[in-house]
Amino acid sequence: METRYDEANKVTLQAIGWNILLTFIKIVAGALGKSSVMIADGLHSASDIITSMGVLIGNYISSKPHDKEHNYGHEKAETLVSFLLSLILVGVSLSIGYKASKSLFHLEEVSIPTLLPLSVSIISILIKEYQYRITIRIAKKINSPSLKADAWHHRSDALSSIAAFVGIGGAMLGFKILEPIASVIVAFFVCKVGYDILKNAINELMDVSIDEKQEDEIREIAELTEGVMNLGSLRTRKHGSGAYVDLVICVDGNLTVKKGHDIATDLEKKIQDCISVVKGITVHVEPCIGCSENRCNK
Repeated sequence: METRYDEANKVTLQAIGWNILLTFIKIVAGALGKSSVMIADGLHSASDIITSMGVLIGNYISSKPHDKEHNYGHEKAETLVSFLLSLILVGVSLSIGYKASKSLFHLEEVSIPTLLPLSVSIISILIKEYQYRITIRIAKKINSPSLKADAWHHRSDALSSIAAFVGIGGAMLGFKILEPIASVIVAFFVCKVGYDILKNAINELMDVSIDEKQEDEIREIAELTEGVMNLGSLRTRKHGSGAYVDLVICVDGNLTVKKGHDIATDLEKKIQDCISVVKGITVHVEPCIGCSENRCNK
């Protein structure tokens, strides 16, 4: 049976193969077809190879079991890779935007491209959009932040190729300014995607909580569990593709230690069964002394 890491590695290896091909044909087509934007697009595809290799490394590290130095496992390697990929995305976008901006003021240096790079841009759009769709589908299925980042890198490359198509087509029709303008627009969108991924990665590295809807589900499960009289504090934190939960419950103070333990164990199992993102949970049991309507007063 395939593990989540097997699925991620399979789609990532496919992406590396496609990107090697695209990098080669884009740079060759750009050089032969006199299109600087196509050469820049080829370099963007080359950056995709680097990010996909990063995803493979992150998957390998994340799949390692917990050890003495990493009691909670290595899943945060995925978030770290996502963080690094976002920096590459931002760097690529700034590079494309800078070169395109310079061309806006030196239109006489912009050559009129041939039909070859225009044809290659269409091929690239189709391939990169296909890569985005299969990658984001697997990323959502296995809840992988690094694979989601890589998927958006594919989408940014598709947008880059759309800009190349518009720019090349416009230049061929005599509107040379369209090539650098299109590149600047794409650079902005790529930078925005990189920023969003960077923000999410930083939050996860700082142990951001899971979303409120999932926390409400945890509270609801706890409140419906037999033996739980009231709830105390609830703390959650994301950990790569999973999450850890600390929950305080109040039970009848006259119960035996074993009965209180059984209630906590039952609750832990229910939460992990119902909310797949929860990798680990610790339920603290407190005697219910002077409870308010909804929460415990210890």
